[in-house]
Amino acid sequence: MTTKRKIIICKICKKEKEHHAKDACLLCYKKKLWKPKKIICKNCGKEKYHKAFGLCELCHSKLHHYDKIKAHNYKKWHNISLDLYRQITQKCLVCNFDKVVDLHHLDENHDNNSEDNLIGLCPNHHRMLHNSKYSVEIKQKINEELKKIKSPLDNL
Repeated sequence: MTTKRKIIICKICKKEKEHHAKDACLLCYKKKLWKPKKIICKNCGKEKYHKAFGLCELCHSKLHHYDKIKAHNYKKWHNISLDLYRQITQKCLVCNFDKVVDLHHLDENHDNNSEDNLIGLCPNHHRMLHNSKYSVEIKQKINEELKKIKSPLDNL
């Protein structure tokens, strides 16, 4: 059962609309009169506007929607699924570092997102690869590791 709200002349926009609160229509109330409550965020400890569950907007998104956001971004930027991204970036191809791993395109063409063109590199090796001083050395190591991976597959 829906109830009809009283029709008033909004004190802000001066238009005849349904009453929401404080003699204003819903749109004017949200834009001009409503003020979100400030809280100390349970996660980051900063005083910010409350979103939900005692969290600020950023912490709420990170804690409750992070996988959806990441999946959307990997699909948008790399046209790959979140599962494939996680599989490729499990560890650095060169040193097996597994804490922070970047996605690197072997042919340096960011439009070519085939699985064979993508490898995981730690930030140090990724930076070295794009630095002319060390790029030849890192490319050799990458090629050696790729040969090790492909040679067992060739024997099948």
